[in-house]
Amino acid sequence: MAGAVSSCIFCQIVHNSTSTTLLHSDDKVLAFQDIKPAAFRHYLVIPVEHISTVRNLRRREEDYTLVNHMLNVGQMLLHRDAPQSKQYRFGFHRPPLNSVNHLHLHCLALPFKPRWKRIKYLSLGPLGFIEAEKLLEKIKPT
Repeated sequence: MAGAVSSCIFCQIVHNSTSTTLLHSDDKVLAFQDIKPAAFRHYLVIPVEHISTVRNLRRREEDYTLVNHMLNVGQMLLHRDAPQSKQYRFGFHRPPLNSVNHLHLHCLALPFKPRWKRIKYLSLGPLGFIEAEKLLEKIKPT
């Protein structure tokens, strides 16, 4: 696992090994701009801890709290930086359609730019994009 973490671009961002400008940083998450934005504003919120994908999340308090915190940070950033947007989307790509194997929340202030990029953010059943709220429902502890 150590090799996977050291080669993970998001882990490198966590450990200050890149020149990425952080929009938010705390003991649980970091946030920064997506390098290939698909919308008017497109931010990523990642956990400091290396978690590969949404498939590694379980119905337990710590996972629910982390995802909820990621969502809260993303909402705060977009409401601060894109208050004029009329629509926001928050969610995760599921394997095999995720681009980086480090959990990351896409925070989008619409419109999509260009418009065809919205295809990447469609829910395709068990594949594709899962809205953050829907993921929270799935992992909410009983």
